[in-house]
Amino acid sequence: MILNVSNISKAYNDTPVLSGVSFHLEADDRAAVVGINGAGKTTLLNIITQALSPDDGACTFSKDISTGYLKQDATVDGRNTIYDELLGACSGLVSMENRLRDMEDKMSLLKGDELNAHIDAYEALRCEFELKGGLSYKSEITGILKGLGFDEEDFSRSIETLSGGQKTRVALSRLLISKPGLIILDEPTNHLDLKAVEFLENMLTNYRGAVLLVSHDRYFLDKVSNKIIELENTRVTVFNGNYSEYAVKKEALRIEKLNAYYKQAREIEHQEAVIAKLKQFNREKSIKRAESREKKLSKLRRIEKPPELNEAMNITLMPRLSSGKDVLSVKGISKGFGQNILFEDISFEIKRGEHVALIGDNGTGKSTMLKIINKLFEPDKGEICLGTNAEIAYFDQEHRILNDEKTLFDELSDEYRTLNNTEIRNALAAFLFTGDDVFKKIASLSGGEKGRLMLCKLMLKKANFLILDEPTNHLDITSKEILEDAINAFEGTVLYVSHDRYFINRTAERILELKDGLITEYLGDYDYYVEKSARNNAPDNAALNTGINQGALDYKAQREVAAAKKKHENELKKCEERIEFLENEIKKTDLEMSRSDIATNSVKLQELSKKQGEFNAELSELYDKWEALAE
Repeated sequence: MILNVSNISKAYNDTPVLSGVSFHLEADDRAAVVGINGAGKTTLLNIITQALSPDDGACTFSKDISTGYLKQDATVDGRNTIYDELLGACSGLVSMENRLRDMEDKMSLLKGDELNAHIDAYEALRCEFELKGGLSYKSEITGILKGLGFDEEDFSRSIETLSGGQKTRVALSRLLISKPGLIILDEPTNHLDLKAVEFLENMLTNYRGAVLLVSHDRYFLDKVSNKIIELENTRVTVFNGNYSEYAVKKEALRIEKLNAYYKQAREIEHQEAVIAKLKQFNREKSIKRAESREKKLSKLRRIEKPPELNEAMNITLMPRLSSGKDVLSVKGISKGFGQNILFEDISFEIKRGEHVALIGDNGTGKSTMLKIINKLFEPDKGEICLGTNAEIAYFDQEHRILNDEKTLFDELSDEYRTLNNTEIRNALAAFLFTGDDVFKKIASLSGGEKGRLMLCKLMLKKANFLILDEPTNHLDITSKEILEDAINAFEGTVLYVSHDRYFINRTAERILELKDGLITEYLGDYDYYVEKSARNNAPDNAALNTGINQGALDYKAQREVAAAKKKHENELKKCEERIEFLENEIKKTDLEMSRSDIATNSVKLQELSKKQGEFNAELSELYDKWEALAE
């Protein structure tokens, strides 16, 4: 065990943030701390790194363990070059290398026993140097800097000339090259593009040491973590596995606790009914029995009802009318700005009901493509054709379609004139804008608040074709999952740009990759795209990767995969709905059986008891089925 966190508590102004938090890390743990915004994740990291003192409890490290901490948006300062800054993290190896060079120069001046002693000392130092990675540290520096997005010509740049995001990447590079026994990272994927994130995933997955991190990137957490430390209501719960495994286990645990709560509630209700009935008999024996049952009931440890699913942001996407089968046809589109040609002769189609993700590196023209479809930009060549009854609702990642000078209330009332004041307030409340919040100027909102307002407008428009540009930016994990569920339930058509790989995996059934000015199609989710594109880009398949619709080459197989996935999701949803129905029926039957007129009717009571048994038997089978489907 390299770290033991024992009963940590912390409060601000008498408001508890952490209460009795305990967990431990082993040498091979890659643990992720998760929780909603404000749950205390960064506070916990600051206590572990001794940047903050707990009110109670302690953190203890194993002997001689070194730690490195990358704060959220951490930077480095000074006049060093980027390369020299990383060399500074290898000062021990640099010093040893200099000593070896000095000893080599001195060898020619020595003779006899003095030379033999000198050679022995040199060999001992050389072995230590090689053992500590002296032969590879310079290539590792180069590899890490390139992996995190720096070109070789950047290596000689002075740190003082870098942007904040570049300085954060240098700080991360320095931490990785220093190789502490425990590496602690707070939102390490900030300021990284997709290639750099994938590089970091690989580094951390193969890291020879422990990792403790906070991140909202669920795909990143899936790739890296093998332990999830959940902070909820100031307390901690530890789950083994990655984020997806945690999500399944957490939901199963929530259902288990909810079932235990309702089961106990039914038993309590039954006992209270029996006690009341015994008291009604008003005889000495019946009253004693009632008192005995009351005594047992008073000693019963009541199960606290678990919190309901967090649906604070309530989004329901419902199209006003259905579009025709052909929703969008992009024919021979080209676009450039000056000498920068983004894409040429791009063509693709989108059919009714499809959920399509447009992906690609930064600067390839994804957002430009969405703007052309929305007629905000004109193409240099080609045409855009919308299908019959296709009605677009557009989510702009830069929020430029919001009027900063308006209040939230006016933004909605001016655009949706048929809504009354109560309807506008209710719509805003569904996206967490309540009270006087509705009269704030849009200019004063944070990026996350503007995103929620845009989603509110998206919902109210009731369009059948959603075009979304980075819709999950600034949303916490809970809000992302609520949006994902809303998109999956949406019966219309969706085209979106996103860098959130987990979001793409959950919501896309088809992917369009914009790369080198060409479109390549993949009929599947993000994981399928990764697998398929890796095959297409392998040396033997290099000739195939020319912008041709590779997905069409095995269209039938891909369609079967997509259909199977859809069928599985529908089965899971039906199973959950049936479980909810049966739980409600069992509760209603319990209430009916406790009625005095039923309790004295043996025939009716037997009928209800049989019915209750059938419900419970089916419910037990459904729990097994749900667990199998969830896996």
